[in-house]
Amino acid sequence: MLETTTIHDRLGHTMTLTPTPADKFTFGLWTVNYNGTDPFGGPTRPAMDVVHVVEKLAELGAAGLTFHDDDLFAFGSSDDERRRQIDRLKQAMADTGIKVPMITTNLFSAPVFKDGGFTSNDRAVRRYALRKVLRNLDLAAELGATTFVMWGGREGQEYDAAKDIRAALERYREAVNLLSQYVLDKGYGIRFAIEPKPNEPRGDILLPTVGNALAFINSLEHPEMVGLNPEVGHEQMAGLNFASTVAQALYHGKLFHIDLNGQRGIKYDQDLVFGHGDLYNAFALVDLLENGGPNGGPAYDGPRHFDFKPSRTEDETGVWQAAAANMRMYLLLKERAAAFRADPEVQAALQAAKVDELARPTLNDGEGYAGLLADRSAWEDFDTSAYLGGKGFGFVALQQLAAEHLMGVR
Repeated sequence: MLETTTIHDRLGHTMTLTPTPADKFTFGLWTVNYNGTDPFGGPTRPAMDVVHVVEKLAELGAAGLTFHDDDLFAFGSSDDERRRQIDRLKQAMADTGIKVPMITTNLFSAPVFKDGGFTSNDRAVRRYALRKVLRNLDLAAELGATTFVMWGGREGQEYDAAKDIRAALERYREAVNLLSQYVLDKGYGIRFAIEPKPNEPRGDILLPTVGNALAFINSLEHPEMVGLNPEVGHEQMAGLNFASTVAQALYHGKLFHIDLNGQRGIKYDQDLVFGHGDLYNAFALVDLLENGGPNGGPAYDGPRHFDFKPSRTEDETGVWQAAAANMRMYLLLKERAAAFRADPEVQAALQAAKVDELARPTLNDGEGYAGLLADRSAWEDFDTSAYLGGKGFGFVALQQLAAEHLMGVR
């Protein structure tokens, strides 16, 4: 097991690396219970019982567990078996204090969903998918979950002629509208969070990025109930900057949940431990989530949810080492971000880079285009030549300070 402790950095800052439920760290049951199967090989670990998983997560200092319905009980389970597993989970939650803040539904593993759930070309499959989700919404409410994540892993296509994308988006919209109305009528207090991904397992997946999902949300009957669950690896698979993506989700008030993991470049979905991919971007992300940007203030107060896969090379000891590593990496980056923001040289570099000036409106109070056109300093007297060889922004120096804080040398 990875050691959790309290250490001090070079400047005497206390760094607490012992996770507690107050840190709001949560894990998917499908993450620590990943058996190592990949497209080229079968399991390398046996499945763990959910009660054991809950007990181990509590021991490590996690706050919560999340799951797809079919993680907790096998697809096609009888009502009695389903209830037995739910009751065992509830007892384990009561015994340990572990919460279930988020639930999702598996509409991608069973053969019936080979062409998707909400957007299958087969109408009967779409109706079955809706019933499956409605049932799981009832379970989410029973367990106290407040967020329902929707990852449309099979909602897509490989062949352009095989899928009418406009019709598929309309069916997707129809489904989310129905589910939103169900939650409203039941008074569940649950919000939905769409999880974008560009590809895998389908060749192309609908709503591939946060930007696509934001546009889709604006078309819904209850857009206030639907936000985003961006994932590190999913956005980076598309070559995008995850910290910037999360900032846009925050800007629109749509960061309802977040999935943390590691990704190294544009390839398959690696689901590495958080911070074991693009460490610079992970640092920027934690800084954003915890400090809210240059002006400070928490940016996100929801669960820090880890959606990773322990390497298939590991035994159960390695699984829990990997789970602990996710939380330790986040806490290390949180402390490094705090030290970065507290450094006077960093504050001076931010000012030199005019980072704070971007928050100042370009137009003066009450000014419109007429005032702008009348302002000679904005055009006629503005010296563009001063920017050739001058007026540098100092972005490289600022990044170097971030790198040195990340490396613990400041």
